[in-house]
Parts: sequence; structure tokens; C-alpha cells
Amino acid sequence: MTNSEKKLVEKEKIVAEKLNGRFAMIGFIALVGAYLTTGQIIPGFI
Repeated sequence: MTNSEKKLVEKEKIVAEKLNGRFAMIGFIALVGAYLTTGQIIPGFI
């Protein structure tokens, strides 16, 4: 593996981690929104 190929792999990992973080933030905001609107941590259960 050459140095340029290694950098390409690292760039893909960075993009994947950023995307994962953004989806996690969206999920957290959805959780807070569901709690505020329904008063339940998991809507549909108790």
C-alpha cells in the first residue's frame, strides 16, 4: 500500500465518522423531541 492509498483510506474513515456523528445528533434531537411532545422516553411503552 502506497502512502497516497493510505491517505485515501484515512479520508474515507474521517468522512464515515463525521456522518456517524451527525446521525447520532439527529437521533438525540429526535429523542428529546419525542420526550417533550409525549412525556415518554420511549413512546408507546408505559
